[in-house]
Amino acid sequence: GMGEVYRAHDERLRREVALKVLPGDNAAEPAARARLLREARSAAALNHPHVCTVHDVGEADGRDFIAMELVEGQTLDEVLRQERLPVGIATRIGIEIAGALAHAHERGVVHRDLKSANVMRMPDGRVKVLDFGLARTVATVDSSTVGAASLSLTEAGAVVGTTHYLAPEVLSGAEADARSDLWALGVLLHEMVAGEMPFAGLTRSVVEGAILHSPARALPEGVPPGMKAVIAHCLEKEPGRRYQRASEVRAALEAVE
Repeated sequence: GMGEVYRAHDERLRREVALKVLPGDNAAEPAARARLLREARSAAALNHPHVCTVHDVGEADGRDFIAMELVEGQTLDEVLRQERLPVGIATRIGIEIAGALAHAHERGVVHRDLKSANVMRMPDGRVKVLDFGLARTVATVDSSTVGAASLSLTEAGAVVGTTHYLAPEVLSGAEADARSDLWALGVLLHEMVAGEMPFAGLTRSVVEGAILHSPARALPEGVPPGMKAVIAHCLEKEPGRRYQRASEVRAALEAVE
């Protein structure tokens, strides 16, 4: 939402890239420029087969840009508008997303806006997680100095993300962490195998109320118990009752297969 994305050609390295630039009316705003740089730094720290690669960041004619890997295919959002996915395919996609999140979380990066529109399914069926535009570097055991130096551009108490995928603690004003990403992964898994959101409503406030207080919608009968258990564990309303690491979700999904 904060940038415009174009298909472009890198003349130096002779390759097609995706070029993300700030809209003209935001290019001069310090907060917008800092947010773009934060996105680049967060994503550039990641090197994983299921994460979109950042090639470069710079400025041209007074406009900031990020040059990223061009990922061909459809977003999961586009795929799911046509049909729900077979459980086997959804499981494999979930394993790949969980692997991407595990890689990011181990490096102190929380996505904060994981959703079907930010996952690209390529022609060979593999997926890549896109747009760490709302990501924030947080302190981890291996990067204790990074979190202290990172810049938070979100106002205290502000809710950041896409409503249907927001964890209850985020809606309540808590800081998003790795477990909030795992909630969003649970929403994605439910969306893939059921063809609908686990929490729905005609207005944002109704959706938020369902996330905070109501159980998730029942999954179709054909979804195996193992997958139902994984989704239910991801969608525990208390963060402490959820999976604590993406690697745990990946292992649980591998057991479903």
